Order: sequence, then structure tokens, then C-alpha cells
Amino acid sequence: MKKNILILFLLASASLFAQAEMKFTAKVNNRKNDSLIIKSQAGVIKVLKSDAKGNFKTVSFPVKPDFYQVTDGTGVAVLYLKEGNDLTMTYDANDLLETAVFKGKGEKENNLLAGFNKNNKALGLKLAAVTDASMRNKMIDELLAGMQKQLEDVTLDSNFRSIINGQVTQQRQQLAQQMEKGERLAKIIGQPSPTFNFENFKGGTTSLESLKGKYVYIDVWAQWCGPCRQEIPHLQKLEQDYHGKKIEFVSISIDEKKNYDKWRKMVEDKQMSGIQLIADNAWQSEFVQAFGINSIPRFLLIGPDGKVVEADAARPSNPALRTQLDKLLK
Repeated sequence: MKKNILILFLLASASLFAQAEMKFTAKVNNRKNDSLIIKSQAGVIKVLKSDAKGNFKTVSFPVKPDFYQVTDGTGVAVLYLKEGNDLTMTYDANDLLETAVFKGKGEKENNLLAGFNKNNKALGLKLAAVTDASMRNKMIDELLAGMQKQLEDVTLDSNFRSIINGQVTQQRQQLAQQMEKGERLAKIIGQPSPTFNFENFKGGTTSLESLKGKYVYIDVWAQWCGPCRQEIPHLQKLEQDYHGKKIEFVSISIDEKKNYDKWRKMVEDKQMSGIQLIADNAWQSEFVQAFGINSIPRFLLIGPDGKVVEADAARPSNPALRTQLDKLLK
């Protein structure tokens, strides 16, 4: 799960309302520069200038009901603006996002938005210290549920409520799917691994059973997958650094049969080391289905006894993987 849940809602909507004017002013403490820039998805729509005391002159400009970015060059926050607003923003330049407070017509939506983003930032810091996936997911869901509760306020602008509630609902649905996946994978840990017996690039076939007695780190990938390609150099470095230790590195391509030659060419051109296999039925291969793999790259770690250590292991580019392997292989 991402550390940032809904932070900043940057230019999230695509509303099609006619533009009419609003008023905006600001007061900054600990001023670092004299400019405050308001941007839409199309670009800069207004630049405010402050005096030496950090007071910005009130300006009027046309807007449509939408989310806008505001920045003083060092910090960034998001506004919800609409025609008829008469909004005053007060903030400390040392932390615009944390200190922004709004007064005037339009204050309710913008103070709520600022609160959402501050709570999200705080949660991100807490999550960094939580390693239990179920607890992390619970904390995130509690934040999202709290946001939905606040959005029940019918005095809020209906367009504002609709857009953010739609985002929150979507993220809660995605979280629920991830939690379900996590629970399903947790049941596999410590159990005998589903097995395979796939064609080896060097000839013949290789089975998981033939690798018993060693840890087996498995990369499920395909030659057309960009993120998979990005992990290849990191995987090759791992193979070099752990050469001769009680671990085998296995790459299982789930390329379709029509891309068989492309798979072989890539393995050869990239001089891919380790054990290079290709699944017998792409995504529908029994081994792939058994682990519920529906996106790649996906990494698995099997123990010397053939039991699952990780059903969704860290990527080769993640330093956490080396830490884990060092402990297992010491």
C-alpha cells in the first residue's frame, strides 16, 4: 500500500462548469519569497505578490468549481475553488501544507481538505514504523472511513463531496481487495508450495522439486513488461552476490506462446543468468494461478523444504530483500 493515501488530491476532477470570478487573499508568516502561485491543470492562473510583512493583496480571477494547486515555491497545498468564493488563506512558509488555514466563503471545504491531507501525512509517518500488513491496512481503512464520515455533511459543496467521496470509495475498494489478497496469501505461508515443471532456456525442463535443499527466489515476469525489465539488473546483481550460497534464482516467463521467440531472444540478448524458465500456459499456468498472480513482476520465496516463505516477496531492487536473505543464509 502506498504511504500517501489521498495526499493533495492534485487536480483530481474534470468538471465542466462555466467560469465566474472569485476573490482570494493570503497572509504568510516567516515569508521566504513574495510570490504565491495558483495553478490549474492547464497551468498558472494567478500570481499573488506580498508586501514586506507577508500580506497579499486581494485579487479576483475566474474559476470553475475544481481543485487547484497553490505554492509559494517551497511548499504545496491544494485548494477547492468555485465562483463566488471570497477566501483568505493564512499559513507559515516553514510548512505550508501543515499550517494552511482558511477563512471566508469557501473556508469549510478548504479547511476540511487541509485536515484530510495533514491526517494523511501523519498516517504516512506512523505506517513507516508498522511492519504488520494487516495492521497497516486497518489503519489506512480507518482514515478513509473517517473521511467518508466527514463528507456526509450536506452543507459542503456538492461537487466537492462527490469528487472526494468518489476517490475515497475507490481507494477503500482497492484496499479491501488488497486485504483479501493478503489474507489469502497469508494462508499459503509455511505450506508446501504449488509446484512446476517448466521448459528451461538451456534445454529440457526444470521442476521445483529438483531445487529442494536450497532457497528458491522466483521472479514471475514477461519480456513485454517494463517494470519487470527494470528489475533485471538488480536481480543479476543479487545472483552474483549470492553465488555459491544455498539459494537458486529462478525466472519464470509467462509470455504467450506467440512470444516464445521474443522470450528466448531477450534472455540471450540480456545475458540473463539464473535459471530461465517459461510457463506452460502463460497466465493460466497452474503454478501462476495457485499463487493468484494477476500482475507482474511478482516475486516468491520458497524454502529448502519446499514450503512457502514469502508469497509476495520484496523486489530485487528493495534493500529489504538482501536483509532477509542474509538472515536466512547466515
